[in-house]
Amino acid sequence: MVEHPPLVGTEFQLKVWKALKQIPRGQVRTYTQIAVQIGHPKSARAVANACGQNPYPPIVPCHRVIRTDGGLGGYSGSGGVEAKRQLLTEEGVRFSENQL
Repeated sequence: MVEHPPLVGTEFQLKVWKALKQIPRGQVRTYTQIAVQIGHPKSARAVANACGQNPYPPIVPCHRVIRTDGGLGGYSGSGGVEAKRQLLTEEGVRFSENQL
């Protein structure tokens, strides 16, 4: 497991980032699923914003979070959405176009 300096963010961001680290390699979750998991079921957009503020992609694997409709959503890491697609492909996730 790759380590990183301590995460610094809001209480909400820290909850999101902790939840992201629990998503197994090769699996994905939706922004809504993460919102429910951390006890804020109506905060899917805030989860997406926290993913966008992730200081350590892909170590904190925000690339494993997708939209409810199966779309890839955004990616704050270097390379944008194409990098997200590549990371998921390398982990064995299958999709067509930008949909899972």
